[in-house]
Amino acid sequence: MNRTKNIHKTFKRDEAFLDDIITHYETKGEDFGNQDRNSLKLFKLGENTLNVKSFRIPNVINQVAYRFFRKSKAQRSYEYAKWLQSLEIGTPQPVAYYEFKTALLFKNSYYISKQLECDLTYRELTKDLNYPNHEEILRAFTRFTFKLHEKKVNFLDHSPGNTLIKAIGADYEFYLVDLNRMEFKPLDFEARIKNFAKLTTHESIVRTMSDEYAKCVNRNADEVFNLMWKYTMDFQERYWRRRRIKNKLKFWKKK
Repeated sequence: MNRTKNIHKTFKRDEAFLDDIITHYETKGEDFGNQDRNSLKLFKLGENTLNVKSFRIPNVINQVAYRFFRKSKAQRSYEYAKWLQSLEIGTPQPVAYYEFKTALLFKNSYYISKQLECDLTYRELTKDLNYPNHEEILRAFTRFTFKLHEKKVNFLDHSPGNTLIKAIGADYEFYLVDLNRMEFKPLDFEARIKNFAKLTTHESIVRTMSDEYAKCVNRNADEVFNLMWKYTMDFQERYWRRRRIKNKLKFWKKK
């Protein structure tokens, strides 16, 4: 099996260590977070902790696609992280990516970044509406999203677990994770508002975000809220429809 890799210049001196943790990924490291879709592990490197994401081997069709036609999720994550940094948008420091391929098929891939300790994620704001400084954080997050849009970043996985938040005095810093699905192009008004659709089902949160975004784009607050709420409800309808179909398929498979 062929191995390819790309290591950030800052971590070139640690190449032997990085090679080792990828080679022995299954037996070393500490499990971290949700392991359902992809595996995440932490590894100590001096004073730093590295976060290694192991992407599942794709289905056969995608093994061919990733082998010959498309960049892997690991490569996209690494390249997008570097691009976000160049735009002064927060994301954990990219370290490297590794890929394993046969002559015809794509197999394993890994994305390595520095572990970033945060105070909360956006998800906490949806679970606890009385979280300290709830409205201030929401408004700061909305301004951060406006910054993404102004810099032509469409984060397609803009969902509750994918923004890390650090409190810095009275201010907040935001860092994007799970980076492999992004577009870099100008966004029209509707595309910008649609980018909020996956974040929450709480009308009060949508109202706060829409009010702040309306200020950012100098639009009527009710107009922004109505559109943001419409896209939120549309996404929920599609999500639950897919869930119902999946559950029916599982039921018939068990029969």
